[in-house]
Order: sequence, then C-alpha cells, then structure tokens
Amino acid sequence: MPTYNPPLRDMQFVLHEVFQVSDEFKAMPRHADVDADTINAVLEEAGKFAAEVTFPLNVSGDTEGCTLDQQTHEVTTPKGFKEAYAKYVEGGWAALSCDPEYGGQGLPHVVNQCLYEMLNSANQAWTMYPGLSHGAYEALLAHGTDAQKKTYLPKLVSGEWTGTMCLTEPHCGTDLGLLRTKAEPQADGTYRITGNKIFISAGEHDVAANIVHLVLARLPDAPKGSKGISLFVVPKFHVNADGSLGARNPIYCTGLEHKMGIHGNATAQIAIDGAVGTMVGEPNKGLAAMFVMMNAARLGVGNQSLGLTEVAFQNALAYAKDRLQMRSLSGVKAKDKEADPIIVHPDVRKMLLTAKAYAEGARALQIYCTLLLDKAHHHPDEKERKGCDELVALLTPIVKAFITDNGHIATNACMQVFGGHGFIKEWGMEQFVRDNRINMIYEGTNTVQSLDLLGRKVLGNQGATLKKLGKLIGQLVAEEGVNEKMAEFINPIAILGEQMTKFTTEIGFKGMQNPDEVGAAAVDYLRVAGHLVFGYLFARMAQVSLRAIAAGSQDPFYVAKLQTARFYFAKLFPETVTLMRTARAGAKVLMDTDAALA
Repeated sequence: MPTYNPPLRDMQFVLHEVFQVSDEFKAMPRHADVDADTINAVLEEAGKFAAEVTFPLNVSGDTEGCTLDQQTHEVTTPKGFKEAYAKYVEGGWAALSCDPEYGGQGLPHVVNQCLYEMLNSANQAWTMYPGLSHGAYEALLAHGTDAQKKTYLPKLVSGEWTGTMCLTEPHCGTDLGLLRTKAEPQADGTYRITGNKIFISAGEHDVAANIVHLVLARLPDAPKGSKGISLFVVPKFHVNADGSLGARNPIYCTGLEHKMGIHGNATAQIAIDGAVGTMVGEPNKGLAAMFVMMNAARLGVGNQSLGLTEVAFQNALAYAKDRLQMRSLSGVKAKDKEADPIIVHPDVRKMLLTAKAYAEGARALQIYCTLLLDKAHHHPDEKERKGCDELVALLTPIVKAFITDNGHIATNACMQVFGGHGFIKEWGMEQFVRDNRINMIYEGTNTVQSLDLLGRKVLGNQGATLKKLGKLIGQLVAEEGVNEKMAEFINPIAILGEQMTKFTTEIGFKGMQNPDEVGAAAVDYLRVAGHLVFGYLFARMAQVSLRAIAAGSQDPFYVAKLQTARFYFAKLFPETVTLMRTARAGAKVLMDTDAALA
C-alpha cells in the first residue's frame, strides 16, 4: 500500500524563502496580518487532514467507484467519502480563502493552493468534489447578481453545497460554439433550460445537500457560435426564499462514465429537462463569465498533477531504497546484503530525480501563480494588479499543460522504478498513472492550451506579456550574472531567454502566411516556454539555497535543492534544443500527408 507525507518543508521554503509571501502580503490591506507562523500552522493541519482523512480512502475509492441508481438518478460515492467531506466542512477548509462577507476565512489564495496540492496527492478523485465548488464560487463572485450571491455563495463557501461546470455536450468536445442546450425566458425572469451535458465531474453525488450547476446554454435568438452562449445557475434543488431547499429541479444524472481513472469521482451524463435557472452575467456573454471558473479549473488541474507527481515520487523513492536487485556497476555498495538497493543504479536515480524536479518546479510555479492572483485581486496599486493579472493569464496554459505533461512523465517513471510491481494494483503506482492521465485532457486538452499560449497570449499581443516575463528573467540574470556559483543556473536561462525572442518572431511570421504553422509549432512552443519558466524558478531556488549555505546553514535541505536544480538543468532543460528544432520543422511535414493518412 502507498504512503504519503505532506511536503511541508519544501512548501515553506518556496513560500517564505523564495517568494517571501509575508512581505508581499504586508502591501495588501486584506492580508497584511497573515504571517509565516499563521500560514505554517494552517498548512500543518491541512497536511494532517489530507494524510489522515482522505488518503486512506484513495485506493478503496478507486476500487469501489461510484454507483448510480437509475430509478432515482442519485449517485452514491465510495465508502467513507461522504464522512470525509463532512469533516472537511466541519474543519472550515472549504472557506479557507473565500471572502469573509460570505462566511469565508479570507486567507490568501496561495494558502488554499498548498491545501489543494496535498489533497490532490492524497486523493484526487475525492478532492474534485470540493475543488469544483471553488471555481463556481469565483464565477458567481465575479459575475453573479446580488440575489445570486446571497443565495449561493454562503453555502458554497461553507461547503454545505457543491458546484459544477456544465459545459460540453456529446457532439461538442472542446468546441463549445456547437452546443445546443436551450434556455427559454420565463415571465418571472427565470429561464427553462433543456439539453444534455456530458463529462460533468462531480455532477451528481451524496456528499452535499445541494449541487449548484453552472450551465452554458443558448437563448432563442442567440447568434451562432461561441458569441451566442449564455451562462445560467441551475441548482439541483430549488432554493426557497428563506434559504431552505425546495422541490427537485429536473436536472438529472442519467449515466456515469466508465473511466480509466478517478473512479471515486462521479463523472456524470446530465439531462436537463426544463430545469429552472437564472442568468449569470449578460446575455450571449456566458463564456466570459465561465472563463473565471475555467481558468481557476486550469490552475487546479495543474495542481492535480503536481499532487500526483509528489506522491508517486515519495513512494518510488522509498521503494528504490528498499528493493534489492543486482550490484552497482561501480562496485558493491551494500556489502552485508546479497544485492544492492536499486537506488544505486544511475537510471533509477534519473527516474526519481525527474519526478522530484518536476514536482518541485511545479510547486514553485503554482505558488508563484497564486501569489500573483492574490496581488491581482488585492494589491492597492492598479498598475501592479494589472501586471500580475497579465502574467497569470500568460502562465495559466503553462501550468495546465506543462505540469500535467510532466506529471504523465513522472508518474510513469515512478511506476517504472517498481518494475513489475508497479503494474500491480496493490502497490498503488498504476492508480497514480491512471488518475493523472485525465489531467492532460480535460479543461481544454493540452494542445488547446498550447494554441491559447502561442496564438492568444503571445502572438495575440505581439509578445508584450512575454516580454514582461523576459524582463523578470533578465533582472535575475543581471543580478547573478557575475556570480560563478550561479553560472550553471543562470547561463541556460539567459541563453534561452535570448533565443525565445527570435523563436517567437519566426513562428509569428510563418503563422501570418499560413495559420497551420502556429498549430504545428504550438505544443513544442509551450514546452519550451514551460522549461524557461521552470528554469527561472529553479535558478531562484538555487540562489536562495546558495545564500543560506554561505550564511552557515548546515541544513541538508539546501544541498538537496542544489542537487535537484543541477539535475534539472543538466538532464531535463536541454530538451528545449530539440523542441525548437521540431517546432521549426513547420506544418508541411504534418499537413502534406494525405497519402500517409489515407
């Protein structure tokens, strides 16, 4: 059976030593009193909840799965899920970073991100029940009417109710412009909504009293395509004027998907048969409102793969230290044993360090992004808020795609460390691989994220936001460029930073002549950008570690961080050379292939 230990030391390092979040919070009146001791205390308790309450349900939940009663359309979650959720609500975890106006605790988003990393390591399927609620809360907070906020936000904040995002339909996939669900206006200002939705995570369950569905649909006179989509809030149960639950709304689960992974989460097929809903935001501008939830979900999906990468690494490392097989190529290491532990073998170490580097790079990126979100929402300087918001927009597709792709690499590598035992269910490794696989697909496939990054976030504003990222990297390069001890970390990002401008310009010019050139280069481009961001963050982590050692610290943590950073730059970062070459190969070798694909 697998085990899990919350990585509190690394979280504290990134939060307090690399990004010095307490100092950042002092500039934000809302968070000015949030200090390191408060954050550490919250995260310690969060780690206990993840490790002791939800993690023990991970394997059993995967084995049992969810059950649908076709007569009542009710779903029963695996044994223990409902009770664990009740403890989650009782502990106030749902309210951690929500607005105090609606019952929230008002802590920074960055603290909530660390909570969710640990929950995802412990049990991604369970975590999706409360996880989607936070996105629904954000969307209603940004675009809901006063009445909608009063009705739904306190219950979402407390966790008494959960939320979903009902987007796609059987014929749509990612192309939401094709959706057919209809919304008929009623005399009382409500709408009767009819249609079918699929792939609705946590779409039906028994862990909470009500489910708040955010549904995309079309008004009768709506224009075709994505410009004719409106957003509606459609509760499972009607809500009475006094806040109590009323009659059942005709929005039902008609089937559960039989999936490769995340068996403990109910991925529902939803039939909407004249259900009553109210509009969120303006008519035909539903996608703009829903993107608040979708962007939160994309950051959340990256966090899911971070969580799985971490727990897979922990278990693979423990196994590699214990498993005896063959002797070291450089001579016997365990003289008192009949074979050496497999951790002495170079390629086993490569697999372990790959997972470790991708986990630590992802953790730094997630914390950085959520710190930017806190500043975008609460910093008193408007210019600072806008700049942080732009950087988050640039980094969101990288978080979603790069971290989940890396999670696929890492969980598979960790399963490989186990050899044949990794393929066997009882060790838990194959579940981490299966659960992670969906993260590359939903909330916009990683190809869609790549097109969003290159086409919209970079070329769409002539590289203006990319230049801001480049400026941050340039500042670090200027600061440490003459420090010989930092050369192995600074030189690679300085070189790639310079190459990135020419690389981006070249693809942009080719794309102006043939848009398929952007599509052909996008996935490779995002991965190059991902390595540039990870390289920047690893350089910052190395900088802090070197300074701690120079100041006399004997903590082996800093030595370990430097060793991980050196591995990353030596073995993983050089992938960028190949990626830029394949991106430059262009669209012709893909599109001029009718005979090959006949």
